[in-house]
Amino acid sequence: MSLHEISENVKLAREYALLGNYSSAIVCYLGVLEQIKKHLFTLRDSSFQQRWQKVWQEINEENKQVEEIMTTLEHFKLETTPSKPPSNKDGISDIWPVQVECRSSPLPVRGPPVPYKESKHHNNRLYVAGVRQGKERGPSHSKRRQGEQRNTCLFNACRDDIADLEEAKKLLKEAVVLPMWMPEFFKGIRRPWKGVLLVGPPGTGKTLLAKAVATECRTTFFNVSSSTLTSKYRGESEKLVRLLFEMARFCAPTTIFIDEVDSMCSRRGTSEEHEASRRVKAELLVQMDGVGGASENEDPSKMVMVLAATNFPWDIDEALRRRLEKRIYIPLPSAKGRVELLKINLKELELANDVDMAKIAEQMEGYSGADITNVDASLMAMRRRIEGLTPEEIRNISRDEMHMPTTMEDFESSLKKVSKSVSASDLEKYEKWIEEFGSC
Repeated sequence: MSLHEISENVKLAREYALLGNYSSAIVCYLGVLEQIKKHLFTLRDSSFQQRWQKVWQEINEENKQVEEIMTTLEHFKLETTPSKPPSNKDGISDIWPVQVECRSSPLPVRGPPVPYKESKHHNNRLYVAGVRQGKERGPSHSKRRQGEQRNTCLFNACRDDIADLEEAKKLLKEAVVLPMWMPEFFKGIRRPWKGVLLVGPPGTGKTLLAKAVATECRTTFFNVSSSTLTSKYRGESEKLVRLLFEMARFCAPTTIFIDEVDSMCSRRGTSEEHEASRRVKAELLVQMDGVGGASENEDPSKMVMVLAATNFPWDIDEALRRRLEKRIYIPLPSAKGRVELLKINLKELELANDVDMAKIAEQMEGYSGADITNVDASLMAMRRRIEGLTPEEIRNISRDEMHMPTTMEDFESSLKKVSKSVSASDLEKYEKWIEEFGSC
């Protein structure tokens, strides 16, 4: 860590604050405060320590001011929200959202005043779920967390919602949960894995597995995509990658989930590769190599694990493939898995006595989990009931008439309309790649 790096981060935080991007400014300020703390431990001269402690206090005061501004703006938004929706005489708001005038107070700056406008940088928001309790972050931390708590509802899956995939569930438990339960065991050569790659055809449950990890592991969870870490300004994407991993280490134990990782880390050296994309890949690889879980002198409960998912594993860069130490194949559901998935999807529906789950699962051989979910047999009874009726007659249908039991005939009719989305040649490609590069 260099003093130049701390200075650049302070400039970036102040720039975000001046441009009104307060959430990004707070993230930058927290990173700077953590960097200064680490720098203080390296100093031996007491006079230098006092100077840096004063700098830390000044930066902390700036951070508190930005937090107060952000809290005030959120309060204004809540106060100005109308209790009733505006009238829609012309029906325009059905297409375009109603424009709401928002004003912000001018910011104290040196020189001419800067009018409020949207930040020229992307509002790159990291969705965080399951943040650990117990860390003290300052008096205004609870207020600042209100905005982040909204994102926890994005992850409402659990392991019971996932049919089959027992091997993948077991491996993720060993990678995320067991190191926190048995920290004295996961040391040295048995350190937790730095990265796990989920590979498989589309619709097999890779993203759902990651959501289950976010819901059940009770660690900090960063949900990242290429749009989160991409900026049109030179050098900003690399800074966002570095900031992501600094925040992950600060909030450890942490899991960083990168969905469709092939879009961010494709092979380097190709003719189509852009220079900016190459720099982002290089920074991501550097940060991942410095995230190593636990060595002999490190606490394994403070690990940072990267969990990635892809449908195109053959497009991933070789260096990233090496850093994702466990590469797990998520196949199409087996016969037992298809029966479990049908039971999960149909648990809230009323079924006729002639419905045979095993027979339906047998007819769905080669279907992915998403294909099975798309079989809309539950709608067939409703379609028969409203066939030939006018809109007024449809509105007058009673609730009991609409909720008719789903029959075996409904499933057979739906299966004729829903085909497989994964071909046999695609499965051969995945199996060949796993045979060559898999690591379970």
